Amino acid sequence: MTDRRLFEHELEEKLDALLFASPSHRSIERLAALLEALPRHHQDLVLHWTGVAAQTYAEIGYLIATLAPKALEQIGEKDFEAWALAGLDAYDKEGLRPAMERLRDLDGFVAIREGRHAASFAEVEQRLARFVQGLSGRALAVKAGAYPWTDTETIFLPARLAHFVAAEDNRRFYMGLAVQLWAQTRHGTFNVDLDAALAQWPEPDGREQALTWLALLEAARLESCVARDLPGLGGMLADLRGDWPAELAEALPELQAPGAGVGVTLAWLERFMARGTVPPAPTFCGRLDPTAAGRVRAARIARDTETLRKAIGALKGAGGRKPAAPNEFTATLDSETGALEVRVDGEAVTLPPDAQAAAQSLAQDLGAVPPEALTPAGDGAWTPTDKTADGPELKSDRDADFRYDEWDYHRNAYRRGWCHVYEMPVPPGDGGFVADVKRRYAPLIHQLKRRFEAVRGEDRILGRQPEGEEIDLDALVEAVNDRRSGAEPSPRLFSRRVRNDRSLAAMFMVDMSGSTKGWINDAEREALVMLCEALEKLGDSYAIYGFSGWTRTRCDIYRIKSFADRYDDAVRARIDAIEAKDYTRMGVAIRHLTLLLARQPARHKLLVTLSDGRPDDFGDEYRGNYGIEDTRRALQEARQQGIRSYCITIDRQGADYLKHMYGPASYTVLDEAKKLPLKVADIYRKLTA
Repeated sequence: MTDRRLFEHELEEKLDALLFASPSHRSIERLAALLEALPRHHQDLVLHWTGVAAQTYAEIGYLIATLAPKALEQIGEKDFEAWALAGLDAYDKEGLRPAMERLRDLDGFVAIREGRHAASFAEVEQRLARFVQGLSGRALAVKAGAYPWTDTETIFLPARLAHFVAAEDNRRFYMGLAVQLWAQTRHGTFNVDLDAALAQWPEPDGREQALTWLALLEAARLESCVARDLPGLGGMLADLRGDWPAELAEALPELQAPGAGVGVTLAWLERFMARGTVPPAPTFCGRLDPTAAGRVRAARIARDTETLRKAIGALKGAGGRKPAAPNEFTATLDSETGALEVRVDGEAVTLPPDAQAAAQSLAQDLGAVPPEALTPAGDGAWTPTDKTADGPELKSDRDADFRYDEWDYHRNAYRRGWCHVYEMPVPPGDGGFVADVKRRYAPLIHQLKRRFEAVRGEDRILGRQPEGEEIDLDALVEAVNDRRSGAEPSPRLFSRRVRNDRSLAAMFMVDMSGSTKGWINDAEREALVMLCEALEKLGDSYAIYGFSGWTRTRCDIYRIKSFADRYDDAVRARIDAIEAKDYTRMGVAIRHLTLLLARQPARHKLLVTLSDGRPDDFGDEYRGNYGIEDTRRALQEARQQGIRSYCITIDRQGADYLKHMYGPASYTVLDEAKKLPLKVADIYRKLTA
């Protein structure tokens, strides 16, 4: 290995191979020039973590490489790995944008590592809620979130801020972010269709880059709007922000001009994106989610419009008055007070408070109350709690029953809480399959039962005992030799028989992936029937669970028989109903079943996997070495908890990877599915003898 620094063209070649999937790839020459000045060991460190991150998401790899010189200067080589992993952990738990935020917030990372006085959202929540409510003039909730953004009805702020050294400054930082996000709702950020404006830049990476620019440009425009209306708050925003990034200098005069709207921001956005300029890391800036904000805003406008029209309609028909003609009704909004004045037949009438609030909310969203909202909805009673019941009831998916870490061998670290596990029973079948297996394999099942009874009835001989029924010949020979040599012989010269106390719990993990459909699924079920019939004679505690799933967010575990269940008709019906499902994400299944097995009081614990192939899942990520290494790590975790693992597979290529995953003596490869029922019980007897 040489200490010679890599030159720009060498770095460009390496970065090109690592970041070919990143939309920022076109700026790779500038990035290579940036890294050329680093010493060689720093260059190697940056290239390594760029590659690791790019395997998760190419744009994160690009950002790590871009920020690397500043990060190495600010946090040092020692903490560089922890910083990169913090960004990847944020991506695993919360998505791309929080990950980018975490990496860009070098000051926050340093503050936490140095133990600076951070502020928590819980400290300021109540105060901020009252402040924002007064600022907005309408309902605007404040909640904790992964990063600062708003959907126009709720402001989301990080659970912890450590941007400044002093806790009080970080509390002010919370207030500044809240003001900036309120300004998005007050000064027209969402008054245009931002999704349509951003459509010219492809998702996800081009859109993400455009959103970063858009948030920066809007922050500059909104700060000037706040400063004109509320100079005190505008000054606070400027103090918290510091200097604007140099890249924004040419755009600031237009963005900060009186009357500048979001259209000015979009015009500058197109210029920056056309140049291919990578946006600078924001110093003090809320994020934007136009899709979520547009959806919430549209629903609110429709709701407020309907509320106002129903209230006007009810007033128009109030007091038994005949329906008014169109020219007898007027409604105008007072621009100073925001109150809506309604006249029917020239007579002023008072709207209910909820209708007045709806009118003011519409004015905030649209700049004025639209004419359609001032059209009476018709006569009839109305209350503010009217609801429509159109369409089917919507039900959200239930939360995962468990979440497990997953080992990423590229990072040499875990992806925390990465896999979502849902545990459920197998819907029962009619039991016909089990009855048929018992009939077809009756002689073999009887033979297995006799073998298992013999195992259960075997006694153990304890040697070198002080008393017993028989002489221990080995101990006697040693005692004679000791006497002849002048040593004191041991009095423990007997042996005695004791009943064999097995104290064993076994977990059978059954592959229910789509590849088991057909003969393999039948063979698995036949093997389980024969095994259960034999185990009932042995008396071991045992459980049977199936596993399948579709990506890391839906890892399904199917309960066929728990340790507490008896082998009864209900369990037989569930064995009958075992069927092929989806994919084979094996590591998370091992972790979950290890958890269940570890809770058992038995001294000896065994995890047996019945599978037809290697770990696999939808998409490319889990396939190949990633899935094998994660499964291997899960088995190592089980071994650390005193659990022995064994795999019985029908994959003829299993020898290629099973030795690496399980060890050389911990697996059996069967070349035909039809051998499975005949082998499983026999293998189990040998494993536990």
